[in-house]
Amino acid sequence: MAVETRSRSDILVNGVPVTTEAATLAALVTELGHGDACVATARNGDFVPARVRGATQLAPGDRIEIVSPRHGG
Repeated sequence: MAVETRSRSDILVNGVPVTTEAATLAALVTELGHGDACVATARNGDFVPARVRGATQLAPGDRIEIVSPRHGG
């Protein structure tokens, strides 16, 4: 599967500035090494289901959250 790319843009990932070439949220998740991991994602405060990450375009200044599930209690 090819990773969609474009020119570099600056975004925040979990509050940390990141420069990325990813055009979509799916490409960003892969670029950051999460690949097929089970993670939850949000763009600018809105939950993004895994099935639509490939259609979710990134823009400079976006705030992305990527969260892994935690076990325990």
